[in-house]
Amino acid sequence: MFKGEWKRIDPVILAIALFNIAIRLLVYDNLEYHRDELLYLTLGQHPDFGYATVPPLIGWVSWLLQHIFSDSLFAIRLFASVLGGLMIFLAASMAREMGGSRYAAILAATGLTVSGFFMRTFFLFQPVHIEVFLWTLCLLMVIKFINSGRNRFLIYFGIAAGFALLNKYLAGLLFLGLLLIIPFTRYRNIFRNRYFWFGMIAGAFIFLPNLVWQAVHGFPVFNHISELYDTQLVYMNAGVFFTDQLFMPFVGSIFTVAGLVYLLASREVRRFRFLGFLTLFVILALFVLKGKSYYTLGIMPMMIAAGGAAYDRWVRNRILRIVFPLAVILVAIPGVPAGLPVWDKDGLVTYYSDLEEKYGADFGRRFEDGTIHSLPQDYADMTGWEEFAKLAGNAYSMIEDKTAAIIYAENYGQAGAVTIIGKKYELPEAVSFHESFRYWFPHEFPVEIKSLVYINHSLGEDVEELFASIRLIGRITDPDAREYGAAVYLCEKPVTSFNDFWRERTAGMR
Repeated sequence: MFKGEWKRIDPVILAIALFNIAIRLLVYDNLEYHRDELLYLTLGQHPDFGYATVPPLIGWVSWLLQHIFSDSLFAIRLFASVLGGLMIFLAASMAREMGGSRYAAILAATGLTVSGFFMRTFFLFQPVHIEVFLWTLCLLMVIKFINSGRNRFLIYFGIAAGFALLNKYLAGLLFLGLLLIIPFTRYRNIFRNRYFWFGMIAGAFIFLPNLVWQAVHGFPVFNHISELYDTQLVYMNAGVFFTDQLFMPFVGSIFTVAGLVYLLASREVRRFRFLGFLTLFVILALFVLKGKSYYTLGIMPMMIAAGGAAYDRWVRNRILRIVFPLAVILVAIPGVPAGLPVWDKDGLVTYYSDLEEKYGADFGRRFEDGTIHSLPQDYADMTGWEEFAKLAGNAYSMIEDKTAAIIYAENYGQAGAVTIIGKKYELPEAVSFHESFRYWFPHEFPVEIKSLVYINHSLGEDVEELFASIRLIGRITDPDAREYGAAVYLCEKPVTSFNDFWRERTAGMR
């Protein structure tokens, strides 16, 4: 795909890529697993062609990681970090393809490195970093085809597009934008190119297994979208959405804004002007659809690359060309803890507290429901899980007959903590009705269940009525954890058949 390019890898670009990998691995365990990482690791233990809220690619990657390495925190951080290093090469290559010099490539690599979204996204094991990588790869293939006219890049585009859809359905918005915009450009004849259709067929073939899975399961993706609108997207508003487009890249906005202006207004890259309109389409479409602010991240590396090419043309003074990237790095340093957990939890809490005291800013600490907390939601989702697993382990160790016991968790984070972290306490996989756990909970048990480890913020009335003995084992005591106050109960001596209760409770589920 990049024949010849890897033979002349720029040592500066390589150094920036290695730096990005190294810095992430140096701080990989300052916080715990993220809530979503626990879910995706669990998906890897149940490989399938689809899941409740995501296509299957993240589950497949998880399965592969766990079989090659393990489900350790280091293993998943390593994958995200290496992909981040590869992103540096993609951004640098894109800047060169847009007519930039070596300086433009270095600027693009620098701009990506200092971007807040890049720091966070390529630290966590989630579909988002794969999405950003694949969107960037798709757009790079488009640019390479325009520059070279080589049909193989259309095939590569189709393959990358297929995997992008297999990772997140949001990629469909990018492809819809291209299909709507290209007919109004000089490239409209591409639809007559058989290699374009070969690429589309290849992409469709890659995506087909998930499409079949969706059809067999009644298209749960639509239920997921409906739930998002009811529980999270309802809090989206214009001010937050558009402000986040500048805050998410942080210092990288110096490049994203310049890149968008350059694509839309510069004669030097008018052959790529449609990419500027594509950027506007993605941002405005997501705003109209009330998408989350970060849904636009896939388009940002391209804007940063364009920004690198722009400054390559605009900054001609030799001294300024040296000072500019150094100044960008210096300005970015104070904000690094907002992108990467370079300190432990207490250090991060102090950092955000100081920001509020000195500047009156609640920057980054607003959760999806609009409330303000001591830490950003991602960081709050990366603490408390070890305590959960330990409490569940304490409860499970008190059970005499473990063959007649199950662990139930109310949400996927709790269930994931038991399933993944709980291995060191010899805990069985948790049972839950939440997220994709709903696809593999048992409808029947081989023996009559006598003991239940119940994890939730409070006891439900049905559980209270079912068991004669209920003990509170403990609650999450960390006030900075998103699960603060959630409890682990040990429920024993059922007054009626638990199995009968379970059959009634789960009738018609899945």
